[in-house]
Amino acid sequence: MNYEEYIKSKQQTGANHGFEPLFMPDFLFDFQKMLTQWAIEKGRCALFEDCGLGKTPQQLVWAQNVALKTDKPVLILAPLAVSSQTVREAEKFGIEIYRSMDGSVKSRITITNYEKLSMFNSDDFSGVVCDESSILKSFNGTRKAEITEFMRKIPYRLLATATAAPNDYIELGTSSEALGYMGFMDMLGRFFKNDNNTTTLRRMFGEDPKWRFKGHAEIMFWRWVTSWARACRKPSDLGFDDSDFVLPQLEEVESLVEADSMPEGYLFHLPANSLPEQREEKRRTIKERCERVLEIVSKNKGQTVVWCQLNDEGDCLEKIIPDSIQVAGKDSDDKKEKAFIDFASGSIKTLITKPKIGAWGMNWQNCSDIVYFPSHSYEQYYQAVRRCWRFGQKNKVTVNIVLTEGERKIMKNLQRKNVSAMQMFENLVNEMNNSLEIKKENECVNEGGLPQWI
Repeated sequence: MNYEEYIKSKQQTGANHGFEPLFMPDFLFDFQKMLTQWAIEKGRCALFEDCGLGKTPQQLVWAQNVALKTDKPVLILAPLAVSSQTVREAEKFGIEIYRSMDGSVKSRITITNYEKLSMFNSDDFSGVVCDESSILKSFNGTRKAEITEFMRKIPYRLLATATAAPNDYIELGTSSEALGYMGFMDMLGRFFKNDNNTTTLRRMFGEDPKWRFKGHAEIMFWRWVTSWARACRKPSDLGFDDSDFVLPQLEEVESLVEADSMPEGYLFHLPANSLPEQREEKRRTIKERCERVLEIVSKNKGQTVVWCQLNDEGDCLEKIIPDSIQVAGKDSDDKKEKAFIDFASGSIKTLITKPKIGAWGMNWQNCSDIVYFPSHSYEQYYQAVRRCWRFGQKNKVTVNIVLTEGERKIMKNLQRKNVSAMQMFENLVNEMNNSLEIKKENECVNEGGLPQWI
C-alpha cells in the first residue's frame, strides 16, 4: 500500500453499491432528480431534506428503480398514517404501490407501518426505505434493533428524514450502521471524545452527554457523513433555483402563564432548574396552561393543532376545547390514523396529540395555527412545527408556545439546540458541496487523460 492508498483508507468514505437509473420521470424537479440519481447509484444512503422538498416522490422513484433492476419487491416503512398518505402520492405520480398491514406482498413496491414489520420476511425484498427515519429514536430498543436487523439483510437501503437531531451524533452513527457502513460505536471512537465529568450534570439539566470532536476530526467527520448522505434545506443548497420553494412567514409567540400555586416550600416563583423541578412545574400548572390554550384556540377561525406532552394535558384539553379530537397513545392504530387523515382533510377543527405520536411525516399545510407545550426535545419541536410550516403552505404560520415562568430554562435549551441544528446542517451542506466540487474537478481531469488522484 502506497501513501496515497493509506490516506484514502483512513477517510472512511462509503463505497457505491448501486447502479445507473433505469427510470427518471419528468415530475421530479431538477434538484430532486440529482438527489434521486445519486441515491440510486449509491445504493445504500440517506437523504436529509427539509420538510416539503419532495422526499416521497424521490423515495418512490428510488424504489421503482430497485424493483426494476432486481425484479424483486421493495418495502417502504413509514410512520402511522403516512403509509396511506404515500399511497395517495404514488397514485398521483402514476407509480403502483400496495399498502400491506398483514405481511402480504402484491406489488413491486409495498408500504407498511413500522409497527407491522414483524409480519414481513426480509428475504422477500431487494430494497427497503425507512421514511422519516429519525422516528426510530421514538421506538424502544427491541423495535429499533428489529428494524436495523431487517435492513442488514437487504442489499439496497434508503433512509429519508428532514434532519438528524442537532449534535445527536449517535443517530448519525446508527444511520450509518443500518446502511452497512461504520457502526456508531466505531464512529464515536474514531471522531469523538466524551467529557465524562459533565455527563451526569448535563443529563440532570435536560441536555445530552457532551461528545466533543477530537482535534482536527470535525472536517473529516462531516466528509465521512456526506460520503453516504446528502443534505438539502432548499434547492439552492445544491445550486438550483429556490423560486418554487419559498416558505411563508413563521411567527413564534411565547404565551406566559402565571401559576396559581407556588412550588412546595417557596413563597414566590423561581425558574425550574433540574428535570424533577421542571416535571413538577408542568404537573402543577396543567389547569392554568390548558385554559390559556382554550383562549388561543377560541380566537382561531381555522384549524389548530395542539401539541402536548402529558396524558393529563391531553385529557384536560379535549374536555374544555369544543370540537376537538385527541389522539392518545392508548388509542388503536386505526383510530389514530383516521384522526390524522380527517384532520388533513379539514373535517377536524382542533387536533390534540403528543409530538412522539403524530409529529412525523404528515402533510398538514391546511393548518396554519399551532399551540405547543415545550419540552427539551428540539427535534420534536422542529417536526411538530414542520407538519404545517413546510414548502406548500400558503399562509403565515403562528406557533403559540404556552409556558410558565419556571419553564424558561426549557426554552433557553431549545434555542441553544436550534443554533446547533443550523450549524450542523450548514456543515453537512458545506462538506457535501465540497465533495461535489472535488468530483467535478476529477471528472474534468479524467476527461483530459490524466490520472484521478483523489
